[in-house]
Amino acid sequence: MGSHKQIIKASMEFFYASLLCLFVSFVFLSLHLLFYKTKPGSGALPPGKTGWPVIGESLEFLSTGWKGHPEKFIFDRMAKYSSHIFRTHLLGEPAAVLCGSAGNKFLFSNENKLVQAWWPSSVDKIFPNPNQTSSKEEAIKMRKMLPQFLKPEALHRYVGIMDHIARRHFADGWENKKEVVVFPLAKNYTFWLALRLFVSIEDPAMVEKFAAPFNLLASGLISIPIDLPGTPFNKGIKASAYIRKELHAIIKQRKLDLAEGKASPTQDILSHMLLTSNEDGKFMHELDIANKILGLLIGGHDTASSACTFIVKYLAELPEVYDAVYQEQMEIAKSKAPGEMLNWDDLQKMKYSWNVACEVLRLAPPLQGAFREAIADFSFNGFSVPKGWKLYWSANSTHKNADFFPEPQKFDPSRFEGSGPAPYTFVPFGGGPRMCPGKEYARLEILVFMHHLVKKFKWEKMIPDEKIVVDPMPIPAKGLPVRLYPHQA
Repeated sequence: MGSHKQIIKASMEFFYASLLCLFVSFVFLSLHLLFYKTKPGSGALPPGKTGWPVIGESLEFLSTGWKGHPEKFIFDRMAKYSSHIFRTHLLGEPAAVLCGSAGNKFLFSNENKLVQAWWPSSVDKIFPNPNQTSSKEEAIKMRKMLPQFLKPEALHRYVGIMDHIARRHFADGWENKKEVVVFPLAKNYTFWLALRLFVSIEDPAMVEKFAAPFNLLASGLISIPIDLPGTPFNKGIKASAYIRKELHAIIKQRKLDLAEGKASPTQDILSHMLLTSNEDGKFMHELDIANKILGLLIGGHDTASSACTFIVKYLAELPEVYDAVYQEQMEIAKSKAPGEMLNWDDLQKMKYSWNVACEVLRLAPPLQGAFREAIADFSFNGFSVPKGWKLYWSANSTHKNADFFPEPQKFDPSRFEGSGPAPYTFVPFGGGPRMCPGKEYARLEILVFMHHLVKKFKWEKMIPDEKIVVDPMPIPAKGLPVRLYPHQA
């Protein structure tokens, strides 16, 4: 009887094991068909692998950044599969990575023809909007509005404001200090500027009030989208709600001030949004404006703060580059009367300084790359990419590629002299219709920062071999502590 039961038990175990194997085989077959299927008559999918079910290669993609070498994920696969395009699976989606200047050109040139902007649906949880439209649609509307705010005559006006904020920033955060941690200070500078130029907030106490929730929001955007109490994603959602509530109050007050003549229609982007109607003659809802301002404040300070931090890093490491920047900036400083503010013409003279900044942006691009989505089947370099696949371009596939920049690890500002790098190779601000509309704004705030920095100080790194992490922007692991040596007046 006992052996009979054992036979039945063994048979049942075999049956369940067989059933489990069958189920696993079915799942893998389904995934294979889902991710590898091509249409009859179409070309082959790009070479590559899709990694684990569901998570794909996302952990590898992110971990190379955490280790400070985000280009490793790209270059390893370019070497193994193709230097033009390879297949992977990122953020829960089948994806193709297009590489090199030809890949950049293809994606940037086919915006809204074959490809469109894409980001995870979790972004909509942090940026909910009253119109029930996606973040993608809202971004398109914003791009139509921004050129007014960022046109040359407006930018000319911002130089004096940037100079004023920079003076206050260096007086409060750097002067009379022997040591500082650069990254938090750079974030304070770019955030203060964004608040002043977008919503006319200049009071340091108000800037400080917004800074902490903005950091939580930024962390939430790049976290695993698990909405449970205490998770970074949940904190990001709560921070977003708090900031939008505060912005809504500022917007209501501005409406009253505009009506009573206490505020100017041209003083900042908030006034512009309140007074500008769309093609149907409709004005934006207050909550809609709060969302757009929120997005602008994030885009308007995060990337520039990374760039400013790495400028400090490289100038500390390269004394001959520092000396040349110092000489250029002091010539401009000596041409000014005491207390006279920087102006547009001064910034046009900072040619070497901007070449240095560009070389920093090449070696440590704040924007590592971006996603698109295929809105039609297309072929690239002999391979087929199905509609619905996600597409990724990487700044590092050209920035750190010897085919486009000889000795790519060498710091060489002369790469940007004359006509500069070949088209579609230097892409810190993206390209095509989706090129960062704030590119010129970023140039101004970075140059104003460099001017005051080198005019006042020399410095040395306190951690000579400080590790760099990329999450999602490059930042020194300890924030770049430096020892300051003020110039004698």
